[in-house]
Amino acid sequence: MKDEEKKIKKLYDFMAKDYHELRTKKYPQGWFYNEMLEMPATFKLLGNVKGKKILDLGCGSGIYAKILTRKGAVVKGFDISPEMIKIARKENPKLDLRLGSGYKIPFKEKFDVVLASLVIHYFSDLDKVFKQVSKVLKKDGIFIFSTGNPVAECRKKVKWKGKEFRVFDNYFRNRKIYGTWNNIKIGKVKVFSYHFTYEILIKAIIKNGFEIMDYIDCYPIKKAKKLFPGDYRTCSKIPYFSAWKLKKK
Repeated sequence: MKDEEKKIKKLYDFMAKDYHELRTKKYPQGWFYNEMLEMPATFKLLGNVKGKKILDLGCGSGIYAKILTRKGAVVKGFDISPEMIKIARKENPKLDLRLGSGYKIPFKEKFDVVLASLVIHYFSDLDKVFKQVSKVLKKDGIFIFSTGNPVAECRKKVKWKGKEFRVFDNYFRNRKIYGTWNNIKIGKVKVFSYHFTYEILIKAIIKNGFEIMDYIDCYPIKKAKKLFPGDYRTCSKIPYFSAWKLKKK
């Protein structure tokens, strides 16, 4: 297991219960950055999933898996965090959910769709992940993933005259970046991910035999304006996440 994977496993093991409670109990209507920003775009790209065989790469606590199953899909999934998988299995007792990594997918069968919701930015080697995805996709299979928007990722905080501002930093430097999550019980947690330019992402897509079918800059849904006014105000002006739909050639 690579060092980056060990760190992500440790992080998600640590906050698994808190993370799931945040999204399903503290905010039963949905947490802004997932249910009101990323997920609407991703479901739009997925379209009708009834009867489709879907692999949930980085399934977390099984939230996507549960929704997709209700929509009629045949879902299997995996995650690097044992604590996340425990929750996911409890939430989805009939599904085949395993421990595994995007660098070594724990399934050999072929799927109609592979879904990776806010996952690939934890991997420094995009080529390796895309190759693994290609191996488990049928011919003309679909790969849908969401990640941080490469432009929005370049913002950094600066202070001037007692006020805090966000300004753009170096877009062209592919690097590890850090953010802070505010959790219910454990407070602030520092989280890392990798910033890639659009050029790096697109070249990895082409190199590994995929064709871009569609793309969405994630925009918040209307009800988020009342529930999360600050986040809505920011993310209705800045493309915080991006969602991609690829086809295996």
